[in-house]
Amino acid sequence: MRASGTFTVRAFVPIEGVPAPAVPTGLPVGVATMEKDFEGEVVGRSATLFTAAFDQATGVGTYVAMESFVGSLHGHEGTFNFAHSATTSGSDRTGEFFTIVPSSGTGELDGITGTGGLTVESDGTHRVWFEYALG
Repeated sequence: MRASGTFTVRAFVPIEGVPAPAVPTGLPVGVATMEKDFEGEVVGRSATLFTAAFDQATGVGTYVAMESFVGSLHGHEGTFNFAHSATTSGSDRTGEFFTIVPSSGTGELDGITGTGGLTVESDGTHRVWFEYALG
């Protein structure tokens, strides 16, 4: 099944600290928490641990995120985790990875497996989709 929707970022909160021991690289590494709200065939909210090596001035970098979702896909209610990452050179999105974490589903989403993706449209709309199976 495929469920798609849009999301808004309710909060993005940088966390102080760096990996230890510190290793100087060409891009700074940062960590933040995020909260998102979802609408469409995907309804709910998520809490995210977000890490990135990113240059704000050029828009170049890579992120890795782990999200905990609570809500519904096509009306099936529950929770699950999903992980995703991507790289940008400032105007593109490459090297994308997106997976639903096995054994993380609860409620009517117990046994969920699958993949998905994210896009950010030129008007700033954030879209998400899940290609999933329940089992």
